[in-house]
Amino acid sequence: MGARAIRHKHLKLDQRKIDFAKRYFGVESEQEAIDRALTLLMEEEGIVEGLAKLRGVLRGDDRDWPYR
Repeated sequence: MGARAIRHKHLKLDQRKIDFAKRYFGVESEQEAIDRALTLLMEEEGIVEGLAKLRGVLRGDDRDWPYR
């Protein structure tokens, strides 16, 4: 990826979700909690893409892809 682009955003977000993310990641800052949650989402996408190579290879693999 290229250089990290930091921009100011003014968003309306669910405070319960932010509080949950703060507890989950063990951080004090709302900004850090949101940043970590978005990073985790991006990492998950990379994992799903990597696992796509196994589609149909596993025995008994009759579920729709991607697994959710």
